[in-house]
Order: sequence, then structure tokens, then C-alpha cells
Amino acid sequence: MPDNRRKDDGENGRMCIVTRESGDVDMLIRFVAGPDGTVVADLKRQLPGRGCWVKAERALVDKAVAKKAFARALKAEVRASADLGAEIDRLLVTQLAGMMNMARKAGQFITGGMNVDKAVRSGAALAVFHATDAAADGVRKIDQARRAYMFAAEEENEIPSYRFFSEAEMEGLLGQNAFIHACALAGQAGEGVVKRAIMLERYRGAGSVRAQGDARQPKQ
Repeated sequence: MPDNRRKDDGENGRMCIVTRESGDVDMLIRFVAGPDGTVVADLKRQLPGRGCWVKAERALVDKAVAKKAFARALKAEVRASADLGAEIDRLLVTQLAGMMNMARKAGQFITGGMNVDKAVRSGAALAVFHATDAAADGVRKIDQARRAYMFAAEEENEIPSYRFFSEAEMEGLLGQNAFIHACALAGQAGEGVVKRAIMLERYRGAGSVRAQGDARQPKQ
């Protein structure tokens, strides 16, 4: 496995500057000092210069800002915006929406309740997505399909289901490609959608985005 740590990130490498725990690169966000002295999130891990890492959780990014941890880690006079946590959320949302559009063009992201139901029952779906304001009945039917597939295929791991955006929010992000129900299919682009969904879920906290009826969502 390649080591995605940049050689100029210091001895601590991929250690979170808040928790002091080391982790996989996909569990962390890299930060660098921008040309104007502000802290910049390097989500693609490509920006030059000394970097530091924070676990991909909004609460930890906010704590790093409050504790002025970036200046110490980057060993530079840098300023972290008070809304850095919110800015990263917007960047993650933009990345996810962009990958959804890319996957749709590649035939690896399909929409419509009937299409999603069919893909889930056949095992073709990698993950399901619903609008936060989707009708409960529509979500329930696809949840039934997810459970039916797990039972028929004797799968231990369910097809994950996410609710990140309202239909109106998706119209702003995806334009005419906005959806009520959708799913990602196998392939590089479809897998990219799921990877970014997992990242956004981790950053926001799983309880806020899991779809109603998900077996991993705590019952009320």
C-alpha cells in the first residue's frame, strides 16, 4: 500500500493534531498554510508545503480552530477562519455532488424509485440516497428492498442508505439532475460517490444522515 503521507508533513506524519492519534489517510483531512497566511483544507492532499492532519470530524476541526492548534502544527503564523468547519462541509458537499454527476454520465448513478428498487433487489446498488424530504412511503419501500436483498443473498452487510440534502438543496447542487431517490452502481465513478458519502457522513456524524429504517440508525 502506498504511503500517502507527504514527506514535508514532519515527523508526526498522519497524526491528528487534536486527538494525537494516527490514522488512515481516508480518515483524516490535511491542512496547509495558504499564500495569504490562512489555513486551507487540502482535501485532495496535493497542495505543496508543510501540512498537518485532523480526523475528519467537524467537532475536531472546530476544536483545532478554537485551540489555535494549526499554528503550532504548521509552525507558522497562520489564521484559521472561525467558519473553517462549515467551509469544509461545503467543500465535501461540492465534491459529492460533482462525483454524482460524473457517475451519472458514466451510467453508475441512477435515479427514480422503481429503478433504485430494482437495483437494490438485484444487488447492483452500492449505496442508496434519498432526499431528506422524500416521502416516508418511498423510503420505506426501498428499505424493504434492502432488507429483502440482505435476506435473499445472506449478506451480513447491508446496502447503506444516506439522506444528505433536501430536494431544493439538490436542485442548487445538481440542477436538473436533482433526485428524490437514487443509488450508486459498481464502477470507479460509483465507488467514488460512495467514498465521498462516507467521508461526509463521518464528518457530519452518522446519526444525522442515515435514512429512516436503516438498521444501524438508533430507534427513537
